[in-house]
Amino acid sequence: MNGIRAFVRAIRGPIMLITLGSLFALDHFGDYSFSRTFPVLLIMFGLMKLAEHLAGSAGQETTGGGGL
Repeated sequence: MNGIRAFVRAIRGPIMLITLGSLFALDHFGDYSFSRTFPVLLIMFGLMKLAEHLAGSAGQETTGGGGL
């Protein structure tokens, strides 16, 4: 497995937890409720999946098999 892809997969959980905690803090201390900001979690998840996909495709180009 590609090292960059593994790194992105490893940090996906902590980034999602930080985002969730930030949204709850914004709900508690700010003017925005969680029901209005939860789509940020979906956006972050999508960005992390996109980064994982891009890291995987970049790794496939560099390992190239050059099969005939």
